[in-house]
Amino acid sequence: MRLSRFAAAGAAVAIVLAGSPSIADVIADWSTAVAPPAPELKDATVDPSTTALLLLDIMKAGCGARPRCIAAMPNIKKMHDEARAHDMNVWYSLVGSDGKAVPDDIMDPAIKPRTGEWYRQGGPDKFLGSTLDPVLKQAGIKTVIICGNSFQGVTVGTSQEAVQRGYKVIVLVDCSAGESVYHEQYAVFQLAKGGPVGITSNVTLTRTGMVKF
Repeated sequence: MRLSRFAAAGAAVAIVLAGSPSIADVIADWSTAVAPPAPELKDATVDPSTTALLLLDIMKAGCGARPRCIAAMPNIKKMHDEARAHDMNVWYSLVGSDGKAVPDDIMDPAIKPRTGEWYRQGGPDKFLGSTLDPVLKQAGIKTVIICGNSFQGVTVGTSQEAVQRGYKVIVLVDCSAGESVYHEQYAVFQLAKGGPVGITSNVTLTRTGMVKF
């Protein structure tokens, strides 16, 4: 009798599940997704003596193949020029060329790194195995401004790692680029609201024209 009751209960559950809308998974529900409102951009005032500019993977091969990265170059150059004018620390990651990238492979000669400012480092986390953290610590840096290609890769990855290492992060939405608006939208949402609060609370999203020195 007990077995028959269990069997009946199991059959009832199966019928309910079979007749219910799928709670499914992200792939099954893909077409139902609605983009959230755009995050608010905030003004950022930086102290040049404790702030560094990171120019990540802005290479002729990668950036030159992405129209959105090409379009971002005037803003990247503007921020580079501001950093130089305020005697800020600037650090570059170089990628491509079969691991033999050199400063001349940077997208624009006007932002080419100086001796000691660059490191060949692939992957989304530019702290991993590079000179970045020692350079920042030696200079007393507390905040990093990040420009990168791609937005969803190196900008997100290095921003997250920077926060976990104790730095404040400023991400310029007009100085990072992805393959598409969707890639960039994902990246911005992840840094603004989608990621852990320990990350998002230490990241400021802004534009080049909203940064004051």
